[in-house]
Amino acid sequence: MYDEETTEIHIKQALTSSKIMELMDQYPNLHTITCSRSVYNRISKRYIEALNTLDIEVKIKYNWGRKSKYDLLKSKVIKMAEEGFSAKSIAKKLDIPLNKVYYLVRSSDSDFKFNNYKKEHDDDKRNLIFDLRDGGKKPKEISEELDIPLRTVYYILNKK
Repeated sequence: MYDEETTEIHIKQALTSSKIMELMDQYPNLHTITCSRSVYNRISKRYIEALNTLDIEVKIKYNWGRKSKYDLLKSKVIKMAEEGFSAKSIAKKLDIPLNKVYYLVRSSDSDFKFNNYKKEHDDDKRNLIFDLRDGGKKPKEISEELDIPLRTVYYILNKK
């Protein structure tokens, strides 16, 4: 049960003389022991000094909370979004929830935003509506001719 390659370990209990001996036997190449602040405060200063003389450093390291399941996918999601994939296709390809895709993109440093607004009437149809109005037709006539709701015609004409 000896691990020759490990040079750093994280402990969750305060060090005792027997625990130090056990760690030195298990990890002969040990250089760093990390622990939380509360554990560090419970370790005797003599033990810390003794370990320093053996070139083993005791450091405070925070490992709070559960690591996110999607941290590794964040860069992949952002890259795919910037390449032009829709949020729905990203969610399907990476097998993650759609809301998680939106969250990862929104919480990133990237300025990217999904364009979910879908225009029912393209620019050509909008220009045609303006041309018909400029030609002297009333909105009701335009609505009947193009088979578009009157409310939509007014919306397009009044939107600058």
